[in-house]
Amino acid sequence: MPTPTSILITGASSGIGAALAAEYAGPGVTLHLGARSVDRLQAVAARARAAGAEVLVEALDVTDADAVQRWVLAADDRRPLDLIVANAGISAGTSGTAGAEPEAQVRAVFATNVDGVLNTVLPILPRLTARGRGQIALVASLAGYRGMPGAPSYCGSKAAIKVFGEGLRGSLYRSGVRVSVVCPGYIRTPMTDVNEFPMPFLMDADKAARVIRRGLERDRPRIAFPWPTAAAVWLLQALPPAWIDPLLRRLPGKPSQAA
Repeated sequence: MPTPTSILITGASSGIGAALAAEYAGPGVTLHLGARSVDRLQAVAARARAAGAEVLVEALDVTDADAVQRWVLAADDRRPLDLIVANAGISAGTSGTAGAEPEAQVRAVFATNVDGVLNTVLPILPRLTARGRGQIALVASLAGYRGMPGAPSYCGSKAAIKVFGEGLRGSLYRSGVRVSVVCPGYIRTPMTDVNEFPMPFLMDADKAARVIRRGLERDRPRIAFPWPTAAAVWLLQALPPAWIDPLLRRLPGKPSQAA
């Protein structure tokens, strides 16, 4: 794939989004960075500008469909987008609850992790297909391979994005627009900092950004890493639930939003 020079990233104030901004920053590159945290977003922007990139920031919530549409289309008007990274997401689980996740938490997770991705991607699709080029990266998770009792809404929301992205890639292929689904394992971010359980093969966000960039350059349909974790979750989803459920019920859950 050609090196992108006009890039839009959601959830760019920390974690993978911030690391991708730093990874792509350089002379001749325009970065459109969106997130809710203005202070952290400005810090990411300053780092990217120091590397030579032109950076425009937008404080927004990806659940606001109208605001996101205006931002994405304005970014494309300024300089046609080569790469859109729908990365914004939140995490929550059952730890600290009496059992099932609270309804408000479930709806909030799906609103950000699913609707937020759709709000980012759908408005730009007609323009990308009309131009016959462009690339979309949908950030899902290895957690989307199999529902975990400790984080039903998080796993379910990431599964929805994974499957949507896989289907979207096929439907857009003849148009020239490329779609990749990114499925990271445990990445050192503010989202995982709250986890109180072991996280095998925990990876720094900067390294994850390099893996993602290489995968996008090769137009890989699915960028799943690190491979030991990817292999483990593939096996989990392949085995009969009757074998796996008793084990999964013993695992600790993610902290709930109220915890």
